[in-house]
Amino acid sequence: MINTKNINTKVFFEEARKEMIITDDRKNLLLSISDAIFDEYLERDKINLNFICTHNSRRSQLAQVWSFFAVEYFNLRNIFTYSGGTETTSFHRNTVKCLQKTGFIFNVVDFSHQNPRYLISFEDTKKSILGFSKVFDHPQNSYPFVAITTCDSADKDCPFIPDAIERFHLPYSDPKTSDNTDLTEETYLQTSKQIAGELYFIFEEFKNRLPESYL
Repeated sequence: MINTKNINTKVFFEEARKEMIITDDRKNLLLSISDAIFDEYLERDKINLNFICTHNSRRSQLAQVWSFFAVEYFNLRNIFTYSGGTETTSFHRNTVKCLQKTGFIFNVVDFSHQNPRYLISFEDTKKSILGFSKVFDHPQNSYPFVAITTCDSADKDCPFIPDAIERFHLPYSDPKTSDNTDLTEETYLQTSKQIAGELYFIFEEFKNRLPESYL
């Protein structure tokens, strides 16, 4: 049972990594993603990551936000995180609530009943990212990027992603199945924790390989 009381972002992130249990196949996938980010980063001195899921509503948004946090947590530079879908819907309210539970701050900058835009930040940072649902090739998402798909349907619907430097499929169970049930909050937090823990692993491995001149 995950603790559903409000929790500090840093604490949640560190606990997610500490409690992470993964198979060898999953670990190898995470290492492959970290290696690709590292190789491209050294070549370009910057990297864009684009997390892609069909509706850009839940898992891809969680991945973008936790990657944003990971970049700051590990004090990395020139790593930019984005998300997108194969269609536009909205940054689902349950995803927003889930991230707020772990200390992320959402400020509405453009209200829309269908697809509001948020500036997302967290305590002790002056940086923020813009969060809203969009297609993966939206002008907001800088090219070129490493594409990381997070749901099975996106993997089927996106056989070709123009200008993707690399493409990886990192699937997560859809918390949507718990919407409008007594398990909504816990299910979203569990999905968020899995994503946070795996992104901690990816960026930790990345930083461990960086030459001192990049630190």
